[in-house]
Amino acid sequence: MNILLAEDQAMVRTALATLLRLEANIQVTEAVDGHAALQQLKQHSFDMLLTDIEMPGASGIELAQYVQQQKLATKVVIITTFGRAGYVKRAMDAGVGGFLLKDAPVEQLVQAMQQVMAGKKVVDSELLLNSLGEQDPLTEKERQALRLAAEGKNTGEIASALYIAEGTARNYLSEAISKLNAANRIDAARIARQKGWL
Repeated sequence: MNILLAEDQAMVRTALATLLRLEANIQVTEAVDGHAALQQLKQHSFDMLLTDIEMPGASGIELAQYVQQQKLATKVVIITTFGRAGYVKRAMDAGVGGFLLKDAPVEQLVQAMQQVMAGKKVVDSELLLNSLGEQDPLTEKERQALRLAAEGKNTGEIASALYIAEGTARNYLSEAISKLNAANRIDAARIARQKGWL
C-alpha cells in the first residue's frame, strides 16, 4: 500500500510514518502540510491519503475534496485530535473513507486503513455519535468568508480572495454571524471552528 501521510506536526508525522513502515507492504511518503500534500497528489498516485484536518496550506477536508473532484482512485482517511462533530459530516460529504482519532492504537489504524482499502467506511464511534447532533448551517461560501475573516482579512481582501463583490462578501459574513448567533465575524469564526464547521 502506497500512502501519502499529510501531517504538519513533525513529531507526530515522523512517529506515525515510522510505525506504519514497520507494517508489511506499506510505503509512506510524508507531506509537511496541506500545500505539500496537494503537490504530491498532483504529481504522483497513491493508494491512500492519511491526513490531519487542521494544517497550513490546505485542510484535510480540502485535500479530500480535491481527491473527489479529480476522481482520483486514492482512498482518504482522516486522523485528528479534534473530535468535533461538524468535521465528520463534512469529511463524509467529501468522500472520506475513514475518520479516526490520533490516540487510537496503531493496530486499529492499520486495520481501519485495510477496511477502507476494501471499500468500507470506518468512523470512530465517539465521533459518529457526536456528529448526529447539530447540523452545519453554513454554506460553503459563508465558510470560506469566515475562514478568511479569522485570518484577519478585511472585507475587501475577502472579496478579492473569493472573486466576489465586496457587498457579497459582507452579506456572506453577516449571514454567517446571524446563523451562529455571534457578536461579530471573529466570534462567528470561533463558534464555527469549535463545532468543526470551519
